[in-house]
Amino acid sequence: MRRIPRAHRHRTAAALTLLCALTATTQSAALAAPGPATLEEVRAQLDDLYHQAEVATEKYNAADEKATDQRKKVDALNGRIKRAEQQEARLKALLGAAARAQYRGGGLPAEMQFALARDPEHALDDAALAERTQQGTQDRLTALEATRKELRTRTDQATAELKGLRASRRAMDDNRDRIEKRIATARALESQLKAEQLAKLARLEKQAQDKAQAKWEDTGVLDQVSTKATPAGRKAIAYATKQLGKPYVWGAEGPDSFDCSGLTSQAWLHAGVVIPRTSEEQWARLPHVPVSRMRPGDLIIYFSDASHVALYLGDGKIISAPRPGRWVYVSPAGSMEILGVVRPDAG
Repeated sequence: MRRIPRAHRHRTAAALTLLCALTATTQSAALAAPGPATLEEVRAQLDDLYHQAEVATEKYNAADEKATDQRKKVDALNGRIKRAEQQEARLKALLGAAARAQYRGGGLPAEMQFALARDPEHALDDAALAERTQQGTQDRLTALEATRKELRTRTDQATAELKGLRASRRAMDDNRDRIEKRIATARALESQLKAEQLAKLARLEKQAQDKAQAKWEDTGVLDQVSTKATPAGRKAIAYATKQLGKPYVWGAEGPDSFDCSGLTSQAWLHAGVVIPRTSEEQWARLPHVPVSRMRPGDLIIYFSDASHVALYLGDGKIISAPRPGRWVYVSPAGSMEILGVVRPDAG
């Protein structure tokens, strides 16, 4: 997890100070309602804080996914260790039986058994049997040693995986704290705003989205993109559409709440396609397609750090779980910085 630059911390403190002053009582005649530029700064600060929270959320999700994978590996290793122990026990039982049989037979070398045999005609048969018994015992001893080595190797691997698991858990705890601090700071900023300021802030946000969308559409990209989804894409869109209005909760993947990648991964899971849990991994592991060739059902990845993802609906719109305090909703596809497009059902 990257450290938050000192400049960000200073801007956060400055914004809090500014808002406290802006919303103080009117006892001071010098205080005036914030102008558009001031609220624009507040909007930018909120965007920055929620973006930091989303980055931390995706890091948390990645650590959680890693921890889950590691637990599966440890469980599998423990299963193999158990099977090796059972094999070791069987080999010990076989060796014990062989030793007892040799003891009852006198445990003499084959040539001595031949020399002392009363019936030389059967001595060769007895010698061959003794030789096979000795060889079988040696083979079992070799197998036992191999089993013990495998058991030690598997135990070492399990120990290493468990250490990694604990490290992932610690990373999850660190990221949980970061997420909660970012969200708390953003909400503290918003709580200082009056109703009319919040309304104006919402208008500024919409204006910024509309401006970005218009700029994106002016490139002519929507004249090139496909309007037809695949059957799986339609299923993913149908699932995501049913989640409209459900709240954003960081780390959530349904059924009652979602974060951005929780929504997209579950939408495609319900379409029968398993994709990575986080937006970073979706960007890293799914096939990329040019924006001009995207189709409904594709995933649009946002920002240079791939910290946000949305499901493309068509007609220049997306459905996503945007950020804390918001709900799953439909918004303009070009309203944020597009990193690229990935296709879960490529082929």
